[in-house]
Amino acid sequence: MRDLNQLLLNFKYKQNFNYDDFYVSKSNYYAFQLIENWPKWEKNILNIYGERFSGKTHLTNIFLSKHNGIKVNENEINEEIFKKFKLHQNIIIDNYNFKSNENLMYSIFNLVDQDNKYLIINSINPINEINYKLNDLKSRSKNCLFAKIDNPDDELMFAIILKSFSDRQIQIDKKLIDFIIKRIDRSYGKIVDFIYKVDELSLKKKKAINLKTIKEIL
Repeated sequence: MRDLNQLLLNFKYKQNFNYDDFYVSKSNYYAFQLIENWPKWEKNILNIYGERFSGKTHLTNIFLSKHNGIKVNENEINEEIFKKFKLHQNIIIDNYNFKSNENLMYSIFNLVDQDNKYLIINSINPINEINYKLNDLKSRSKNCLFAKIDNPDDELMFAIILKSFSDRQIQIDKKLIDFIIKRIDRSYGKIVDFIYKVDELSLKKKKAINLKTIKEIL
């Protein structure tokens, strides 16, 4: 993982899911360690949950870069997808919002158990708190590993903000980042929204970001 100085590298802006672009802090350490320690898991189904933009997809992309597997969004789950699932040891369901057919989900759980596969489910809320109508699925959803990605601590907020500005080739004083951290909501979504507004204003004014600009956006 990169330290803060390494995060100052300039890139053309894009969403990076590389190993070196994931910053580990106490907010996401447990989830990261589980990904790193596969297959030494106590159970073969892992639910990584946390708010939007918290790094769940990034983590599972890191996992897929090392291990054989298939990743699908929840809206891709249908009876035909099982043909693909059978070809892979690891199955990842991304953006799980509890809208898929419960019988199909239960069948996926059974497939994982019967064929000794592994399943990672990314969701905003933990799957064991969902009031499924299907009792078998409700029971099975509780027998999983759970890894919560907490709201970002100061260290992670600093890394995210610094990396986001660097990716956009926006130069900003580190003291300004400290100023932002003390005043912005401790939320991945709020950080992403803030960075977008800074980027938008920077392009519009074609000027360096200063304290006045930061205050205006905050």
